[in-house]
Amino acid sequence: MPVLIVVPARYASTRYPGKPLVELRGADGIAKTLIRRSWDAAMQVKGVDRVVIATDDDRIAEAARGFGAEVVMTSVDCQNGTERCAEAVANIDGGYDIVVNLQGDAPLTPAWFVEDLVTGLRANPQADVATPVLRTEGRALNSFLADRRAGRVGGTTAVFGTSNNALYFSKEVIPYTGKTYEDADETPVFHHVGVYAYRPDALSSYPTWESGPLEQLEGLEQLRFLERGTPVLCVEVDGRGRQFWELNNPEDVPLIEAMLQEMGEA
Repeated sequence: MPVLIVVPARYASTRYPGKPLVELRGADGIAKTLIRRSWDAAMQVKGVDRVVIATDDDRIAEAARGFGAEVVMTSVDCQNGTERCAEAVANIDGGYDIVVNLQGDAPLTPAWFVEDLVTGLRANPQADVATPVLRTEGRALNSFLADRRAGRVGGTTAVFGTSNNALYFSKEVIPYTGKTYEDADETPVFHHVGVYAYRPDALSSYPTWESGPLEQLEGLEQLRFLERGTPVLCVEVDGRGRQFWELNNPEDVPLIEAMLQEMGEA
């Protein structure tokens, strides 16, 4: 089952324009762009046949080619990363049984998150879309809550049923819990990791659907699948003590750099 990873990246982010070219300094003191770090994360995943960066911006394309990445140019009309992945797949030779969307703002994504996601989709032939979820510890949950109190969008959370199919995703912290958690405490809140694995038919159908009210309100692309009645399988992954965070706001840059320092990541 050949696997393709697509790293979608756009310059004109509403919340953080130019985000893919923002530099992040690692533990060795060397700064690398966000898109470079996301590419490096994708290249560490085992069992993948091809990795491409999909963008509509010449600045991102030039930077990506500069560090040796394969680039697929896409249109400016893509509304989100899933649409950009679908267009990228249509623009290349195809032949992939699973397409992974490793979004370009999650440079701390461990390789095993993606490997476990692909394994989970393969083990569930009835599933057409899958995404990883990570049980939060108090440290991450308290950061989410602090972001919301400050009016910032932090991480996305997910709730799912006994079949592990998603019930909902939100930029609010769900489910509600009134309990106070210490940094190392396990919590009932799951962080949605911004990676998706699709079977080709589900991915190619996605851009033909109109975006629904929930997707528009939350700004979460995966809700289009739920609103259309397509189940999204949630695959729980193990953080193995590693910190994980996406770059959503300028305020996240020092946080991610601190995590790189703490984990000794170059």
